[in-house]
Amino acid sequence: MTHDAAARPRLPDPSTAPELFDGLLTRRATAYIIDVILMSFLVLAISVVGAILGFFTFGLAWVSLVFAVPAAIIVYYAATLGSARRATVGMQMMDIVLTPTRGQPLDGWMAILHALVFWVTIWICWPVTLLFALFTPRRQMIHDFIMGTLMVRRSPMMRHWQRHRMSEQDAYHGGE
Repeated sequence: MTHDAAARPRLPDPSTAPELFDGLLTRRATAYIIDVILMSFLVLAISVVGAILGFFTFGLAWVSLVFAVPAAIIVYYAATLGSARRATVGMQMMDIVLTPTRGQPLDGWMAILHALVFWVTIWICWPVTLLFALFTPRRQMIHDFIMGTLMVRRSPMMRHWQRHRMSEQDAYHGGE
């Protein structure tokens, strides 16, 4: 990892682009609740199918639930956060997106690792994780710092990056 400022992408600043961070923590909490509800339905469906199949497989399907349930949650995060949208269903509904800050792409593995670090930090000490976000200018949580990600509002972000690209092109062309 390089510490050269020119090599890092420019991160949005809450003082110059407050619309990217407006209501972010409330949106994140609501997105989390939506995602937990969706994952609960997914886990319930897998459990019902596994319970029924368990009778036909002499209990083998019941044992497989130990692996199938976590695998379904991992696939959910990989398919949603690791997609081009870079957002779970709840995040999409709340107009937020996960953005990498260290220049690496946000692929399925990075999405799984981000979700894993999120659940571990929430499990270990959720009050500190939430308080941490209250005192960081970009409203990042501990797992965001560890993984090198930033959560921003999607629709204002698109306008922000378009303005940023246009100003870079103007600077490159010398204002011509």
